[in-house]
Amino acid sequence: MTENPHRHHRPARLTRARALPPWTLVAAGALAGGLLGGAYGELKPPVYTATSYVVAVPTEGSDTASALGFAQAYGRVATQLAVLGDAQRQAGVPVDTLRTDVRTATSPDAPMVAVSATSGRPAEAAGMADAVARSLTRHANATKSRTHVELLQFSRALPPTAPSSASAGLTALVGASAGGLLGGLALLVAPRRRVPEPVRAATVPAPALAADARGQL
Repeated sequence: MTENPHRHHRPARLTRARALPPWTLVAAGALAGGLLGGAYGELKPPVYTATSYVVAVPTEGSDTASALGFAQAYGRVATQLAVLGDAQRQAGVPVDTLRTDVRTATSPDAPMVAVSATSGRPAEAAGMADAVARSLTRHANATKSRTHVELLQFSRALPPTAPSSASAGLTALVGASAGGLLGGLALLVAPRRRVPEPVRAATVPAPALAADARGQL
């Protein structure tokens, strides 16, 4: 029977792997994570973000505090179905796309609402943000005779010139950090090698000649 020549190399490889210092596991994890993170950043399509701003202005019989309160409320209403349903025609995208790719933000100090939209195309992101901002303005101003607060478009969204998604360098850095952390955790939970204790020589009892001699006397 022919003997497998690779069988004799496996114990040697395992011995060399076990002889490596412990920090190599952390370095290998960081290297693998960095390569995977960099590849993810290169292969993932870029994402662009555009933002449109609207501002709440008090009318006759109102004040700045009321405008600030209504701005907070309008920020929550902007992503509701009634507003997005009217905006989809101008944006040219379905309501589900607006619901998932449009976000709003408000400030506790200024009566302003920021409407941000993300898309794989810069012009589409700007169109979505402007469409939702205009729709929100129309819905808010339909009741300004009762709220005494008017909503005006402060600035339109411009097509972004650079993607807002993470670059390949950043994803590589995050991947290297995660890989190094996993390598360190694996090093902590791995069983440690025990150092064999030195073999102690057996103790030979002393001859009992003196005791036997006393017993004969």
